[in-house]
Amino acid sequence: MSLNKPGYRRALIMATALLFVCSTWSTSLAAEDAGIIAESTDYFPDLTGNEWHYRGQITEGPLQTVEHKFFTNVSSVTGTKTIKGMTVTVFHDSNPGNHGPSDSFYRRDIVGIVYYGSEPGTPLEKQLVPYQIVRFPLKASSSFPQFDRKGLDFDTDMDRDGTNEKADAQGDATVVGQESVTVPAGTFKDAVKVEARMYMQIHLSGTNRTVLGTDVMTAWFAKGVGLVKYVERQELSPLEDRGVVTDIMEELESYEIKPSKASLGRRESSTEGLLADDTGDHELRQVLFTSGFRSDSGESMASKRLTAD
Repeated sequence: MSLNKPGYRRALIMATALLFVCSTWSTSLAAEDAGIIAESTDYFPDLTGNEWHYRGQITEGPLQTVEHKFFTNVSSVTGTKTIKGMTVTVFHDSNPGNHGPSDSFYRRDIVGIVYYGSEPGTPLEKQLVPYQIVRFPLKASSSFPQFDRKGLDFDTDMDRDGTNEKADAQGDATVVGQESVTVPAGTFKDAVKVEARMYMQIHLSGTNRTVLGTDVMTAWFAKGVGLVKYVERQELSPLEDRGVVTDIMEELESYEIKPSKASLGRRESSTEGLLADDTGDHELRQVLFTSGFRSDSGESMASKRLTAD
């Protein structure tokens, strides 16, 4: 089994919101608390027609064997759709993490950005969504839990005993702070740095063993631009004799951001359906791009993404 990142993600692989409060709200908070990042929502532009071009690199394989791959990915906001009665923003990625095209769905509201899954999705991902990936206002050195689910169907028979394994998954996100980051598209000062961590315990039904998996993603978001870079490491402890490590990176090469107008979310009531459709929305989870566990066939086993909605 290999660990790879599906086409949502980025994470970070990351998320935009449809915030309907005015910018003076976050500005006034900044005056009261130096840790608050002013105009937090400006770091996640999500107007239809916005487009980002990334170049990426993957290093993967058992610890004794390393393979390098290079790829490109174009991410764009293509519109909206309705999921569970909620209007979500659709992000299309041409080749995220070098795993082919996918659509990812995000909803922004007054408390943050919620991830509603992807197409094509996976059985494991469907057991996790929806979950929050960004909490507003952004506050430096702050963390929040994103999800904590037990007894999930892992949808893979790792020990080949004829039964899919069960898994426990837990995710959390941390706004580390602000710093300068340089990518092919340029140098962005005061980019917001976010780190998302996912931990998974996979219980092997045939041997009563537990296999551990981790996915750590760090992403940088620039004001008025969105996601400019992310790095991700996925590790799976040895099932037999060797473990698996996958390192993924995407950097922004170019972008086209539409002039800011009234966001889709600003046309909604400030109380309309806020996290009301699923109690799982209150489990604030990982911030970054969608990252996840995959089976040998390359199918994503889980997805947690940071993207700019």
